[in-house]
Amino acid sequence: VQLVESGGGWVQPGGSMRLSCAASGFTSTRYPMNWFRQAPGKERELVAFITQCVGSPHYAGSVEGRFTISRDNTKNMVYLQMNDLKPEDTANYSCNAYVRRDYWGQGTQVTVSS
Repeated sequence: VQLVESGGGWVQPGGSMRLSCAASGFTSTRYPMNWFRQAPGKERELVAFITQCVGSPHYAGSVEGRFTISRDNTKNMVYLQMNDLKPEDTANYSCNAYVRRDYWGQGTQVTVSS
């Protein structure tokens, strides 16, 4: 099992960014897929997750209406579209899946500042 994130970087407040998570070694549609983030000095936070099979999305209140989680079943990919980004969204974002145990990607840094 491997998860590889991409798409982070720097963006100004109000901007948009899309993160990608490439899953391998398992069929991601059979498992809930999660995006977490962790800012310096703060606890890791579950930002969004998408359920297996049906692919129902769920969001933390802090990102509801601004972030969209989705999956491409043909590519075994999960995405996090982030709009109207705020400085408080600055964090290291990680893709996660529980496939008999927790698996994490290496993370990708998102910095929102002017």
